[in-house]
Parts: sequence; C-alpha cells; structure tokens
Amino acid sequence: MNRRKFFRNGSLFTLGTTLLSPFSSTANVLNLDTLDKNKKAKNIIFMVSDGMSTGTLNMADLYLNRKTGKGSNWLQLYKDQRVNIALMDTASASSIVTDSSAGSSSWGGGVRVKNGVLNVGPNGEKYMPIWQKFKKAGKMAGCVTTVPITHATPAGFCVNNDSRNAQEDIAADYLNLGFDIMMGGGDKYFSAGHREDKKDMYAAYKAKGWQVVRNRKEMLAAANDKQILGVFGEDALPYSLDRANDKTLTAETPTLAEMAQKAIDRMKGHKNGFVLQIEGGKVDWGAHANDVGALLYDQVAFDEAVKVAIDFAEKDKETLVIITTDHGNANPGVIYGKDANANFDSIQKYTHTNEWLLNEIKPNFTVAQVRELVDAMNGKSISEEDAKTVLSYYDGLHKEDGGLYNYKKVPFKAFAEIQQKGNSVGWISMDHSADYVNLAMFGPGSELLKPFVKNTDLHYLMLQAAEVENKF
Repeated sequence: MNRRKFFRNGSLFTLGTTLLSPFSSTANVLNLDTLDKNKKAKNIIFMVSDGMSTGTLNMADLYLNRKTGKGSNWLQLYKDQRVNIALMDTASASSIVTDSSAGSSSWGGGVRVKNGVLNVGPNGEKYMPIWQKFKKAGKMAGCVTTVPITHATPAGFCVNNDSRNAQEDIAADYLNLGFDIMMGGGDKYFSAGHREDKKDMYAAYKAKGWQVVRNRKEMLAAANDKQILGVFGEDALPYSLDRANDKTLTAETPTLAEMAQKAIDRMKGHKNGFVLQIEGGKVDWGAHANDVGALLYDQVAFDEAVKVAIDFAEKDKETLVIITTDHGNANPGVIYGKDANANFDSIQKYTHTNEWLLNEIKPNFTVAQVRELVDAMNGKSISEEDAKTVLSYYDGLHKEDGGLYNYKKVPFKAFAEIQQKGNSVGWISMDHSADYVNLAMFGPGSELLKPFVKNTDLHYLMLQAAEVENKF
C-alpha cells in the first residue's frame, strides 16, 4: 500500500486536523515523507492502568527504586528515550471527569460519549468499536484484565451498549462477535448459577469451540490454536499484594503479566497480526478505596505486564505498544515531612491490602486485637486511639462514607487517614479526576503521536498506524 496516498486520500487523513495546539488555530500536519519510511503496525498492544493518576505512576517508580535499586519499566522507557510521550485529555461527552466506559469508548469508537455507556451516542447512534474493525480487517483480537472481562474498559473496545452495567449481555456479545482470547474475572456473568437468565455461557463458549480455563494451571496449559475464555474469579481477581501472600491465590490465579504473555502467544503467529488490550483494572479499585497497598502493588503488577509487551515488540519489530490510563483517580502522592522516606518505605512491609485487613476485623474485636492485626499486616501498629476509631465503624457509631467498590462498607477512608501518619501517602478524594494523563508509545506508528492529544485521537491513530481504512 502507498502510505502517502492512503493518508492523503483515506478517511483517516482528518486525524491531522484534530491535533490542534490549544494556543493556535493551525493544525499539526503529519509529515508524509516521514511516514513513507516507517513500517506499519502489524500488531497493536494497548495497555491501560485504569484510574492511574500521575502520582500512582510516580510512587510505583519510587517504590521499586528504593526497594530494588531499579525503577519501573514504564518510566525506564522515558529515561532511555525509547518512547514517544504525550499528555492526554480524558474528558467524556457529559463531563470533564470521565468514567471508564466513556473513557474506553473514546478509544474504542473514536467519539466521546456520555459517562455510563459503551459506544452509543445521545440519539442511539452506534459507533463500531475498534476491535470489531480490526477483526473485519482480518486480525485476531482479545482482552485481558484483572477485573471482570465484561467490565467497562475491555467492553469499550469491543461492544455497543447503552449501559456499562449490562455485563451479562456483554458476556454473550463477546461470543457472538468471535473474539480470540478473553481473560479476567466475572464468573457471575458467565455461570448459569449467577446469571438472571440462567444461561450457561461456559457451555455456549465450549459449543463454539472455545477452551474455557478457570485457574492459572489450566490457562498455562491451554492450546494456542483455539480461542480461550479465562475466568479466574466470581468478580474481580484478587489484588496482587493479597495474591502474593496467600499460597492458594498464588497457585490458582494468574498474574496480569502471565495473562498478557498467554494472549500474545495465542495470537502472535497469525498472518494478519493481532490487537490486544491489557488492563490493570484493579489499580482503579485500589484508588477508589484509598488503599495504598492495593494500588501500589497492582501498579507494579501492571508494570511487569509492560515488560512482557515491550520485550515482545522489541523482537517482533512490527508491534505498536500504547501505554496509558483512561483517567486519574484519587490523586495520591507522598507528602512532605521529615520522616517521609522511612514512612514511604514502610509500605514494603505490607503483607495485605486494607480490603483484606478491614474485612478481618469483627465487631467483637478488642482494641488490642485491632492493633495486633494492623501490626501483622502493615509491619507497624497504630495507636490505641486510632484503633478505637477503627472499631467505631464496626459497632455502629460511625458510618463509612467512601469507596465505589466498598461492597462490605468497611472504613477505607478513615483507615487511609490513619495510615497516612505512618506511610506519608495522602489522597485528594476517593473518585476519578479530570487530570491530563500520561501516554507513551513504542514501535511502528509511535511517530504519529503529538505532545498533546484527546482520548478520541487514539482510535484514528491505531487505524492509521495499522493502515486499516475507517470504512466499516
């Protein structure tokens, strides 16, 4: 294909007019001579650390540097100047603060939609999701995540629905659309015992030739010549910190890096290439809970998946890797103080998340028992007064007032404020923020990236990099 002719005459040439400087009315026009010299992207790996504020990326790098002497894989790409980087505006059609469904739909459909929907416009318009476009162009396509595979971020690349909550429908859509690998959590959206319609989606997938794997051992043993559905939890997968310190969870649950490697192995031999979304979904959940152990260790787990993707792309030389987030969340950061170094380093001693810890506490616990539990799981205890404060949420004196994924109503916010005294990590909220976010690209097509983009621009950039015309 003549790239000059493609970009000049194709429907994607309009991308150059979307990347406007906020201080100028003049568009940044793409350099066609440069594009002629670059390979097209046969494969695309799109990596999303969901709900990752810049402070989260920063803290993961600090944590790894101070613990191992080597920083994060993501920021090492910056330091070595091996990627093109940008800031990205993440707004949705209804708010400057997006949710994950609108955020993913901006990439998936190339149009900003209202929060809560998946690639559906205000008048019911349906925008074909990008993984469907690539499937029609002959590529393999899949998603892996640490939350339900039917959750907003993978769904935004794959389906149309006027509600992100229609996860049972989304489970059926994946099968009907013929994707190649889908792995994450979400048993309650697939099993007959949990679904409202009592349909056994596992049986339906098997009937169409899919392999269904339910634990780490089965995933690793799955053949790479058949479609794979991997479901490793009733809802989301366990947090990485809890998994690492529980032998059963370690044996039964794959890491995000392992799922990423399996997905690449499944699709890498395809003659027309593949597209893969890799989501660290529980980074967002940890931020909603102001749970620093959950957040930080899942960000590190995402960073290990970054290495898997970059290692493959380096050898393959035909793969575009995109690394970003859909929005900020809670904006955590290390707070100034004379003990900031030691306090932040104390997180290295955490053995479990706050979710695990706070669900271990019972209303009949004594102050001493609370302090003993915190000491065991955080490597340092809390004061008697703080232990009494924690207990007050279990005997009805106080009501927990935060945390989107706080199903059991444990005192996430209060405990995070107590922890701050010992770990020097502060939070501005328990919800999404309107921050411009980090975006990095590696491999063929990365030269298309401009220093500041809108989230919707990535839809067209991916099509452009792969030389797939936007005709579907």
